[in-house]
Amino acid sequence: MKPSRVVVGLSGGVDSAVSAWLLKQQGHEVVGIFMKNWEDDDDSEYCSSRQDFLDAASVADVIGIEIEHVNFAAEYKDRVFAEFLREYQAGRTPNPDVLCNAEIKFKAFLDHAMRLGAEKIATGHYARVRQIPHADLLLPPSGSAFQLLKGLDPLKDQSYFLHRLNQAQLAMTLFPVGELPKTEVRRIAAEIGLPNAKKKDSTGICFIGERPFREFLNRYLSHQPGPIRDDRGRLLGEHVGLSFYTLGQRKGIGIGGIKDKGARRGGGDHEPWFVARKDLATNTLYVVQGHDHPWLLSRSLLADGVHWCAGRPPAEGACSAKTRYRQADEACRLGPPAAGHFRLDFDQPQWAVTPGQSAVLYDGEVCLGGGFIAQVDPPAAA
Repeated sequence: MKPSRVVVGLSGGVDSAVSAWLLKQQGHEVVGIFMKNWEDDDDSEYCSSRQDFLDAASVADVIGIEIEHVNFAAEYKDRVFAEFLREYQAGRTPNPDVLCNAEIKFKAFLDHAMRLGAEKIATGHYARVRQIPHADLLLPPSGSAFQLLKGLDPLKDQSYFLHRLNQAQLAMTLFPVGELPKTEVRRIAAEIGLPNAKKKDSTGICFIGERPFREFLNRYLSHQPGPIRDDRGRLLGEHVGLSFYTLGQRKGIGIGGIKDKGARRGGGDHEPWFVARKDLATNTLYVVQGHDHPWLLSRSLLADGVHWCAGRPPAEGACSAKTRYRQADEACRLGPPAAGHFRLDFDQPQWAVTPGQSAVLYDGEVCLGGGFIAQVDPPAAA
């Protein structure tokens, strides 16, 4: 690729730092941007944006590039956080990283980079973009199409979070570390003396970080306690509000075991309890005992809010999909795609498929796009 003006999102982490260094080594004119996306408790022990900016500025100094601090907190609160709260209030479990990429990192940030004269943007995501010839004139005027590919390090691949990128965004984007294993990224950072070479990877988005999740949600969501029942309808306790639980959750339910041999199909008396259903109409939380209880297994799902990276749906038939990050690709069949939604039927039952999360489709290493899980198989009858 010929040298270009590339604006890099510097997060303060090692992945974006090495991305910027690699691009400069390739001869590009590199400018760093640090995005501030959260302000409500910016100085708390859980939100480290101030330290992250100091780290990003130190990296820029070592590499020898300019860095700009840009505040997208208003856009983040309006486009990402508000939707995050709406989904939780409706009993679903959203993934804000997916929305953040679609609305902030590859929209607000991209727009800002364009105003700075960027020919390309880059981030430290573990993914790749491939340009392929394409004759369809409905796609970019270049006559080419762009595919989103998995990162080559299978343990770090982040294409799941990027599945809502469109052709225009993919055409503008570089993922320099997508070709590298994480161990190599760390080695490069240490070799060139980056100050954050050993910095711990971020474990969450800023507004949640590693804070107590229930305590955080309690500040923003209304909640009403209600009954906790098992698959036989027996009352086991009281929940603190349906928004605070997610399907498949094991810890923090607040109940112990009950001794009633043969009462459960999931396992014995001392099997752990898992959240299996949330009934908003009756404000009831249903739990089951045993990891492989039928209520936790689904063979099909319906997704809405659909986005296809190619700008059009793939052909129906065999493909693979993930219903959560870090899950192995699962064989399935895509039903006839309709406007705004699709159906997936899996070859094997899937565990704790959760409304609000993303179902992301793949054809080998190519990420096809996906949608938000709206409905799953009804659980097996009690």
